[in-house]
Amino acid sequence: MAVYGYRRVSSDGQEDGTSLQEQERRINALADLKGLDRPTLFEDVCSGSIPLANREGGASMIASLGKGDSVIVTKLDRVFRNATDALAQADWFKARGINLYLIDMGVDPVTNDGASRMFFGMLALVAEFERTRIHARTQDGKKAKSAKGGHVGGSRPFGYDVIGKGKAAVLMPRKGEFEFIASILDRRAAGDSLRSISTWLASEGIKLSHVGVGNVRDRAA
Repeated sequence: MAVYGYRRVSSDGQEDGTSLQEQERRINALADLKGLDRPTLFEDVCSGSIPLANREGGASMIASLGKGDSVIVTKLDRVFRNATDALAQADWFKARGINLYLIDMGVDPVTNDGASRMFFGMLALVAEFERTRIHARTQDGKKAKSAKGGHVGGSRPFGYDVIGKGKAAVLMPRKGEFEFIASILDRRAAGDSLRSISTWLASEGIKLSHVGVGNVRDRAA
């Protein structure tokens, strides 16, 4: 069965302990320790945010892999973008009977029965944490932009026009609607129902459904 080593740096001459030369040394040392053949090396000089299959060296290695082959990498972040990516990619290796060695996680394949349960369980927890943090950052960004008068996407809110596009989009008061916002909030605070406020607006020549009235309230909250 073939043995492959994969190494990656973000830039030529990287000198933070993860240089191509240092990764090669560690990859060969593990192969010797496990009694494996000298690995065929693939490498990339690129950002870790690029998926393995979209890297020149990574794509070539994937195309070479067969059942029973072994892949040796020094660290998880050399081959995967994050825990979510690692969870999916390592599962792909395991399903195809490929032994994946991650030196920073020990000297045995993380895709073998002995270590895989702990490895995949840990990745699943970290991946969920990553997704939660990304969602929280996205929501915080939307709130911050909205607080500064920016538009976070979707239909224009009642009382405003959207000026500009994308990240540059901002909200400007729309004459004939904006002046009704305060009255809507006052009536709602006084106990008027959403439908009754919608009916009142209609009598004033403003068409806004009870759902739209609720959106005005939620936006001001």
